[in-house]
Amino acid sequence: MARRMSWLPTGHLPRVLMIEGSRKLGLALLPLAFLLLMSVLPLLRLLQEGQGSISPDLLRDHYLQWRISWSLLQAAASCVAALLIGLPIAWCLARYHFPCRSLTLRLLMLPFVMPTLVAAMGVLALFGPHGLLGINLQDTPWLLLYGNLFFNLPLVIRAACEGLAQIPASRLAAARTLGATPWRVFWRVEWPAVRPWLWSALCLVFLYCFSGFGLALLLGGQRYATVEVEIYQLVAYELNLADAGALAMLMLLLTGAMAALYAWLERRLAAPLKVDPLPPRRPQGREWLQLLAALGMLLLFAGLPLLAVLWRAGQAWAGSGFSLLQDEDVRLALGNTARFSLLALLLAAVLGWLHALAARGGLCLRALAFLPFVVSPVCVAFGLLLLYPQWSASLWLLLASYALLAYPFVARSLAGALDSLPAHWPQAARSLGARPWRVFYRVEWPLLRPAFRRGLAFAAATALGEFAVTLFLSRPEWLTLTTLIYQRLGRPGAENAGSAMLLSCLLMLLALLAFLIIEWPSAAQAAERREP
Repeated sequence: MARRMSWLPTGHLPRVLMIEGSRKLGLALLPLAFLLLMSVLPLLRLLQEGQGSISPDLLRDHYLQWRISWSLLQAAASCVAALLIGLPIAWCLARYHFPCRSLTLRLLMLPFVMPTLVAAMGVLALFGPHGLLGINLQDTPWLLLYGNLFFNLPLVIRAACEGLAQIPASRLAAARTLGATPWRVFWRVEWPAVRPWLWSALCLVFLYCFSGFGLALLLGGQRYATVEVEIYQLVAYELNLADAGALAMLMLLLTGAMAALYAWLERRLAAPLKVDPLPPRRPQGREWLQLLAALGMLLLFAGLPLLAVLWRAGQAWAGSGFSLLQDEDVRLALGNTARFSLLALLLAAVLGWLHALAARGGLCLRALAFLPFVVSPVCVAFGLLLLYPQWSASLWLLLASYALLAYPFVARSLAGALDSLPAHWPQAARSLGARPWRVFYRVEWPLLRPAFRRGLAFAAATALGEFAVTLFLSRPEWLTLTTLIYQRLGRPGAENAGSAMLLSCLLMLLALLAFLIIEWPSAAQAAERREP
C-alpha cells in the first residue's frame, strides 16, 4: 500500500491510511460477523458441551481408543501411499511431453469437484459386493484407503508438479554436466526443492482424511469407521452429547495443529522464485514404459471410480431409468439441490468478495478465511444444533451452513488475484479521469474474473455435494440428492442399489457441469483442493 501512496504529500498519508483502515473494517464486518455466528460461537458451544476437557475415562474406553487410533492410522497411511504413488507420477507428468498432456493436467481437477458420495459409490462399484473387478473389499480397511487416494492423490501430484517447476533448468544441466546419474540428480537436486511442496500437500491430505465423513461413513463400515462417524452416531442415534462434544473437541485440537503446520508451510511457499524451469521432453525408449505406467496408476486411482459410476448407472438406466426420473422423491431432491446450491453460491460469492477485499494485504483476516477448512462439517453441524436449537429446522441455517463451507474458496482465490493486481494500472486509469466503477469494470475486473470463476467453481461443487451438514440439519421436505442416495443405499434390494448408482451419476454430472460452465477455460491454472 505504501507503494500505491508514494505520490501523496506526507501530510495526507495518515488520513489516507485511516480511511483505508476504516474501509477495510467496513468490508470485513459482514464476513467476520458471519464467521462468528456460524463457526466461532458454535465451536465454543461445542467445547462447553465437552465440558472444556477430555475425560480420561473416555480415552480409556477400548472402543473409542480403536476409533481414534484407526482415524490417525488411516490418515497417516493415506499420506504415505499418496507420496509413494504420486511423486513418480508427478515426475513423469512434469518431465515428459506426450499427446494430451495438457488435458491430463486438467483432468487432475476432476476428483476435487466430485461430491464425496459419488466417490464412495464409485469405489463400491469397483470393490464392493458384486464389484466390476471381482474383488470384494467390503469390511476391510483397503476400501477406505482407496477412497482416500481417489481424492488426495491428485493433490499430491499437483503439488509435486509445482515444486518441480521451481527448479531452474540450469541447475539440472549443471548436475548432469558434472556426471551425476538421473537418480543422483533427483535425490540431490530435485527432491530438496520439491520436498516443502510435498509436506504442505501431505498436511492437507492428513487433514482431509482424518476429518473426512462421507467416505468413512459409506466405506468404513462398522469396524473401520472414523471418529467423525462416531460423533454423528453419538448425536443422531444415542443422543450422547457429552461424549460427542468431548470427541469433537479432540478432533478440533488435532485438526487445528495440522492446519497450523500447513499454514506455516504455505507461508514459506507464498512467494516462489521466478525461474526458468526445465521444459518437458519427448520420452525415449524405456521412458515410454515409465510414462505409461504412471498414467495407468493415475487412471487406476483417480479415474476408475468415475468410470465405474458411469458403467453401473448405464446398466441401471437400461432397467428402470425413465421410471426413476418420474419418482416424486427424485424430482424433489433435484429441485432442492439446485435451489439450495444456487442460493448458497450467491451468498458465498458476496461473502468471498467482501472477505478478499478486506483481507487485501492483511495476514490475520486472510487466515480467518481458512477457519471453515479447519473445522469438519460434522463439528460445524453439531455446534449449530447445540447453539441454535430453536432454528435447527429453519432453511436459512442450512443455506448459511452451505455458504460457510463454500465461500472460503471464493475468498482465497480472489485474495491471490488481488495481490497480483498491478497497482499502477488503476492509478493510471484514475489519473485519466476514470470513475471508480469504470476503473473496476475496465481495468480490475478482467484481471480478477478468472480467479473469481475458479473460486465459484469449487464453491458450487462444495454446495452440490454437501452431505454431512445436510444429515444433521435437513428436514424430510428438504431432501437433496446426497441424502436421497444415502437413503436408497441403506435399503435392501438390487433396485435400490441401482437407483442409488443412477442418482450418483446424476450428481456427478451436475458437479461436472457446474465446473465446466464456470471454470473449464482456466482449469489448468488451478492448483488448489475442494477447501476443505
